[in-house]
Amino acid sequence: MNVKDRTLTRRQAVVAGGCATAMFAIGPARAQGVGDRLKVVATFSILADLIGNVGASRIDGAMLVGPNGNAHVYAPSPADARKVAEARLVFVNGLGFEGWLDRLVKASASRASIVVVSKGIKPREREGGGDRDHDRDHGQADPHAWQSVANVKIYARNICDALVAADPGAKDRYETNTAAYVGKLDTLDREVRQTIARIPLDRRRVITSHKAFGYFQDAYGIEFSAPQGVSTEAEVSARDVAALIRQIKAQKIAAIFLENITDSRLMEQIAKETGAKVGGMLYSDALTEASGDAPTYIDLIRHNLKQLAGALLS
Repeated sequence: MNVKDRTLTRRQAVVAGGCATAMFAIGPARAQGVGDRLKVVATFSILADLIGNVGASRIDGAMLVGPNGNAHVYAPSPADARKVAEARLVFVNGLGFEGWLDRLVKASASRASIVVVSKGIKPREREGGGDRDHDRDHGQADPHAWQSVANVKIYARNICDALVAADPGAKDRYETNTAAYVGKLDTLDREVRQTIARIPLDRRRVITSHKAFGYFQDAYGIEFSAPQGVSTEAEVSARDVAALIRQIKAQKIAAIFLENITDSRLMEQIAKETGAKVGGMLYSDALTEASGDAPTYIDLIRHNLKQLAGALLS
C-alpha cells in the first residue's frame, strides 16, 4: 500500500480535518483499556460499525477516519500513531483504499496485527475517469467492495476470525454475534434485490460524484457513472465532464446524486447543464453521525436504496 507523499489542496485539507480520530462506541460505556477488552483500531467509520457488530462488548475500539470523513484525502496525525501503537489489531479495508497506512504504521512503530477485511473478495478493476495516473498510484483494484452486501458478509467473517485468533476465550461469543449480523445482512440483500427489481431496466442509470458504486452496480444492476475516479483526490478533467454531459443527454439519465464526502458544486453544475434532477444524497465511503441518515452500514444501504428507488421510479 505504498503511496507517494502528496500535498493536499486547501479543500482536501478541510475535509481531512473533519475526520479527526474518534472512538466508536461498543458495548456498555467503559473506560478504554479496562478489563480484558481487546484494543482494536478501524481505519474508517463503515469498518468500525462492522467490527462493533462482531466484537460488541469484548472490544475497545478507535477509528481513524470518522463519520462523514473522506479516507481518500486523510492525513494521519500523531494522535493516530499513538492509537495504532496501542492497538492489538488494526483492521483495514485493503485493496489500496488506505494509501496512507504504511506511513502511519511505520511512524507508530506498532506491533499490532494488520487485518485486511477484504481478504477473499474478488476485486473489480478500477474504471477510467478523473486523474487516471493518480488512481493507478493507489493500485488497480476498486476498493469500495462494501457496496455489495454479499462482500460485507465476507468482511464480517474475516473480522470474526481475527478476533477469535486474538481472543480465543470469547470464540463462541464472536461467532454468535457474526451469525446474527450475517442474518441481518441476508435480509438486507433481499430488500435491495426486491426493490431494484421494480425499477424498469431502461431507468437503471444514475450519476454520482466519484466511482464508488461499482460493486453495487455489479451486484444489483444499477449503472453508475461519475466524473471522478475511484479516489476523490483525483482531479476531474474538462474532457471527462463534457463526455459525462453528453452521456446524460444521450441516455436520458434520470438522476444525479450527491455524496456526503465530496463537494456538491460540480454535480449541481452538471445537473443544471443537462436538466437532470438532483436525486438526493448517497453515502459511499463514510457513515454519518448518530443523528444522521446513515449511522450504521445497514442504514447506509437502506438510505441509498430509498434514494435510488425514489428517483428512478418517479
